[in-house]
Amino acid sequence: MIAHMVSDVPQEKGREPGDAALQRPWRKAVELSSVLASANEFLATRGFERVPWLAIALGSGISLWFFLGQPWQWGATIALAMLCAASAHYCWREKQGREYLSVAITGIGIAIAMGVALIWARSELVGADPLSRPAVVTIDGRVLGREDQPALDRTRLTLAYRDADGGAPRKVRVNVPTSAMLDDIEDGARISLRARLIPPSPPLLPGSYNFARTAWFSGLAATGSLIGEIELVEASPPDRWNLSQLQRALSQHVRHQLDGAPGAIAATFASGDRSAIGAGDEVAMRDAGLTHLLSISGLHVSAVMAAAYLLLIRLLSLWPWLALRVRLPLVATGIAAGAGVGYTLLTGAQVPTVRSCAAALLVLGAMALGREPLSLRIVAVAAVCVMLLWPETVVGPSFQMSFAAVVAIVALHRSVPVQRFMAPREEGVIRRSGRRITMLLITGLVIEIALMPIVLLHFHRAGIYGAIANVFAIPLVTFVSMPLIAAALLFDIFGLGAPFWWLAGRSLDLLLAIAHFTAEQPGAVRLMPQMGAMTFALFLVGGLWLALWQGRVRLYGLVPAAAGTIALLATPTPDLLITSDGRQVGIVGEGDRLLLLRDSKSAFLRDNLLEMAGTEGEPLPLDRWPGARCSREFCTVTLRRGERDWHLLLARGRTLVAERALAAACARSDIVIADRWLPRSCKPRWIKADRRLLSRTGGLTIDLKTGTVTTVAQSQGAHGWWPQSRR
Repeated sequence: MIAHMVSDVPQEKGREPGDAALQRPWRKAVELSSVLASANEFLATRGFERVPWLAIALGSGISLWFFLGQPWQWGATIALAMLCAASAHYCWREKQGREYLSVAITGIGIAIAMGVALIWARSELVGADPLSRPAVVTIDGRVLGREDQPALDRTRLTLAYRDADGGAPRKVRVNVPTSAMLDDIEDGARISLRARLIPPSPPLLPGSYNFARTAWFSGLAATGSLIGEIELVEASPPDRWNLSQLQRALSQHVRHQLDGAPGAIAATFASGDRSAIGAGDEVAMRDAGLTHLLSISGLHVSAVMAAAYLLLIRLLSLWPWLALRVRLPLVATGIAAGAGVGYTLLTGAQVPTVRSCAAALLVLGAMALGREPLSLRIVAVAAVCVMLLWPETVVGPSFQMSFAAVVAIVALHRSVPVQRFMAPREEGVIRRSGRRITMLLITGLVIEIALMPIVLLHFHRAGIYGAIANVFAIPLVTFVSMPLIAAALLFDIFGLGAPFWWLAGRSLDLLLAIAHFTAEQPGAVRLMPQMGAMTFALFLVGGLWLALWQGRVRLYGLVPAAAGTIALLATPTPDLLITSDGRQVGIVGEGDRLLLLRDSKSAFLRDNLLEMAGTEGEPLPLDRWPGARCSREFCTVTLRRGERDWHLLLARGRTLVAERALAAACARSDIVIADRWLPRSCKPRWIKADRRLLSRTGGLTIDLKTGTVTTVAQSQGAHGWWPQSRR
């Protein structure tokens, strides 16, 4: 009957009954199976590499734990990820046309769940509850670490002791003036002292550096400073293999051979000790985009391993008997690996150095096995190793910057246009050198572009001319300064290192000249306000898509990157910056200078406020601004934003005032800010940011045009380092 009814329908001449659906595809519902088949075909034909994507999924799980604030959300994320993995595995594992998709969803789901569980367990195992309040305590404990900081005229001691009240073990960090420091205090010594301790500070403002989180994963309960003198109760046990003492001795030896700033930088390259670098040189290196040269990382470890490998392979090849019987690359690789591990241990074995050493060892292993030495798979394996050991580093700038730079370099050199440009050909020395210099400049530019979102997220500033400075600075350090320092140390054994030290000093003078010249150029540094998490996620997705895919499909990564750029440029600068204690208030938008409630001597506080305001130059105290009326106790300010005036009342002093007068002043104000508890009779028209509110929210930023209030507490949740999570 159905066939008969169809046959009775009038047909257009020359058209079959099914042609209408073919001519009008928008009327045909898209089947889920066709979408899945297309996704599977995409993965099968676009060079899908599993290891890098699994590393990204593991890092995404770790990042989700930091982003999500509550334990039930962490558990739900693990359950949902495992459910997706199990569903993909059991439903699609035997279906034709979905093999790649099944493997991808299964692996990514397991990796995300593993990432959340890994960082959750890490937090519970190593996290240390901070001190509840500032206190003066007597410490009788062991020295876990000693860090000399001659540039700051102090020594930083990490101590372990038991609390006198409850007997709970604590790990604290105490700053000791150089004049009060005893030479006999080394790792393992038992000392007695009095110190003023304070809990690790949470972010000063939304988006600022979170020292409380860093201290939590370091096991630090408090930091403080010495009161009085130190008593040595028990000397450290003799230890011939004390790497900390060896590191300090090497640093002192280098600084003795080279005076001033070159000696401080040479000590950094030789031992990883950057504590003697002056503040001016550090700022110049940072603004010139050369700070990475001062952190012992991939560049330095790779240079040491490469030098050891090339030197050994040349020397061993001079012995014909050995060259005919042993695979020299294997021997040279093993010794170079040992040199890299030794250099890593000597320079303090910090997380960035260990990460770089692990990646370099994988490269050496690939070379020894005859595999491609530089690939995204090797980078991903190194990243997974670091995340398994230190998952908390995923949200830190060191991890993000180092791996972003390496991924950018590998992806750039894997691209077809670059491979064609760098392919060997018959040409003269000048043309060949020109191509290499051009490629070096392009590589530096790509690295700067890749690192800029990370730098803006964490430091709210970015160097504009860093790519050009690195073109000259990286070859100078890699091929001149570090080999000269190594030769000087070697010839110091025979007392003949002076000429090499002189040459090394001149090369480091040139490095500092490049840094200062670059940093002093107009527009060398660009300050930006806080970058939102979603904006950074757009840059991250776009960058990873560009790096991990091949062919034209990788260009789709430009879409989220462009959206992130637009979102970043559209991010408004907050009008008010209120610190977590309420003692400092920054006002933005009244001229080119940042207005501060109090004239602070703290460089850390001033720099944080300037970065969050996106403003350069010296801040102006509010009582010197013509638009403010200030007394000893309060300042009143009227700000014009949008279509209305905002009236602010800001507390300055600690003297008690009449409650009735305060209540009347509050009633005339839209916003009241104070570093103390205000009575309930103080009722402004909008916000009362006193000690009661700020103790719950932490620092605040306020955008008056949109009425948006952003707090530190919004990004902390129930994580252990946030004080409110323990109340």
